[in-house]
Amino acid sequence: MRYLMKFGGTSVADARSIGLTVGIVGAHRRAGHEIAVVVSAMRGVTDGLIACAVQMASAPSPDPAPFLDAVRERQATALAEVAPDHAVEALAEIDERLAALANILQAVHALRELTPRSRDYIISFGERFSAVVVAAALRQQGIAAMPLDGCEAGILTDDCHGAAMALPESGPRIRERVVPFLADRVPVIMGFMGCTRDGSVTTLGRSGSDYSAAVLAAGIEADECWIWTDVDGVMTSDPRLIPDARVIPAVSYLEAMELSYFGAKVLHPRSIEPAMAAGIAIRVKNTFNPDHPGTVLVADGVPSRRVVKALTFIDRVALVNCTGAQMVGRPGVANAIFSALARRAVNVMMISQGSSEANISLIIDESHLEAATEALSPLVVDGLFRELSSDRDVAAVAVVGSGMAGVPGTGGRIFTALGQHGINVTMISQGSSEANISFVVRAADGPRAVRALHDEFRLSEYCDDE
Repeated sequence: MRYLMKFGGTSVADARSIGLTVGIVGAHRRAGHEIAVVVSAMRGVTDGLIACAVQMASAPSPDPAPFLDAVRERQATALAEVAPDHAVEALAEIDERLAALANILQAVHALRELTPRSRDYIISFGERFSAVVVAAALRQQGIAAMPLDGCEAGILTDDCHGAAMALPESGPRIRERVVPFLADRVPVIMGFMGCTRDGSVTTLGRSGSDYSAAVLAAGIEADECWIWTDVDGVMTSDPRLIPDARVIPAVSYLEAMELSYFGAKVLHPRSIEPAMAAGIAIRVKNTFNPDHPGTVLVADGVPSRRVVKALTFIDRVALVNCTGAQMVGRPGVANAIFSALARRAVNVMMISQGSSEANISLIIDESHLEAATEALSPLVVDGLFRELSSDRDVAAVAVVGSGMAGVPGTGGRIFTALGQHGINVTMISQGSSEANISFVVRAADGPRAVRALHDEFRLSEYCDDE
């Protein structure tokens, strides 16, 4: 079998975590499987790099030395424990990378400018450090391993710095550059990064390491892509809200996408698409509980009697209402609204429009509310609609399950259960796939709504067909 295994920031956070990671890879390698590894930065390092870069561009006399020293110490401490026989060699490589990082930080300060291109280069260093440490730890266990950055591994991207997308040419490049190593060694690839055709480093945006893992899995034609994290898999709901929430054995790509849009701790849709296109199953597993089977994401899902698979909600959202009789029967209103929001980089999570066409309601991230208001206010002045209003005191709840498609009465069960608990719904949205019914309630009612529906659909109970 050929596996692509991606390990997140918590899986490489310290020597203990790296030891568990190396143990997992080693066990599968010794069992005769071909393994390619993708690693994230150590937890917190990328955030520190961003903060340091911003300070270098804006502060009058910034001193990056304390931050760089702390990063070096963290890598050195981990190496001393997980790769004592290879620590000197690995630390020398890390020192070279720290010197390169220090140079670019000084250039940013000299220019007083942090461009998207330089920012990408700077924040890629978290993975540049962790890959060296993990490769050394594997060699300590007698497993041949080599670190590769995303560009060396063949990930070719567009030039959208900060949110780059892999180009189709990546597949052949990855096969040519990575597959030859798999027979006798483990390539440890730096996630979250690729490069443009001219060699400029790019980062892949939100869930970039997961996305690069899926691109690489497709490129090496892996049998499965395993995403190792700090949870046992995709759960029926947030266990902080539902103590008896349980791991779902299998979900479809569609269900996983719907859940991730609403904040569930599951792969971002962009991370799923490359593997989905290649027909590669993705498995979410727990580095700290490796014997748990986790959750497998497959193209068509697994037949089940369950109508609803999972529930999730997000509370840091805002409701925006565009209202007015001027909108009725007038072409281009929605286009004007969404174009205005797009120009301000405001992402719309949910939309609902009444049949009267006199109201369009939107759910956006709360942090985007000011930008959305500024973007849409000119449309009121132009007479496109009469009134623009907003409400921060809301939460969005998503009920997800491909089993809802074509099953009468599911909506009735949802809203009857909410009514029985005295929960009022202010907005409803459902896509044509019927795999997601989303609605908006008062922020304080969000957790109660999730609990009520988790009980209504008995999601804590196992089905014999799961």
